[in-house]
Amino acid sequence: MLPSRRDGRFPATCNAEDQMAWNPELMTLRCLLVDDNEPFLEAARVLLRKQGIDVVGAASTGAEALRLADQLRPDVVLVDIDLGGESGFELTRQLTQESSLASSSVILISTHSEGDFADLIAASPAIGFLSKSQLSAEAIHELLGGDRGNEPVRT
Repeated sequence: MLPSRRDGRFPATCNAEDQMAWNPELMTLRCLLVDDNEPFLEAARVLLRKQGIDVVGAASTGAEALRLADQLRPDVVLVDIDLGGESGFELTRQLTQESSLASSSVILISTHSEGDFADLIAASPAIGFLSKSQLSAEAIHELLGGDRGNEPVRT
C-alpha cells in the first residue's frame, strides 16, 4: 500500500516515480523532535537515526517548533505533551491547523501514561500517542500506517 496522509498527498520524500515501487524499507522518514528535555532530545535523535529515521531538527519550545516545521517540512513531528510552561496539545493544534504545515503528521509523546491524558489525546488532532519508553522507528511507522483520520492510534 502506498503511503498517504489525510489530505491524500504523499510524503515529501516520495515522488511520482517512486509511487509505483514504493518500499518503506527504502524511504527515509523526515522527523522533527519537540521536547524541552535536552538529554531526551539527544537520546531520541541518536536512537531514531540508528533506526533509519532522518531527524531533520529538534526544538525545545513551541515557537521554535513552528519555525523549524515551516522551514524543514518534516513528514512527522514528535511533540512532548508537557513542554515546560507550554502545552504540547496547543502546539499540535497549531501545527495541524497551519495550512503550510498541515502535511506533517503529529505524534504526541510523554513519559506520563497515556491514561493520564486519554481525553486530551483523543480530542487532539494528533494521529497517535507514544510513550517515550516505547519510542522507535517501528512504532512511528506503525502509527503513520495506522492514520485513521482524527482518531488517535495508541502504542
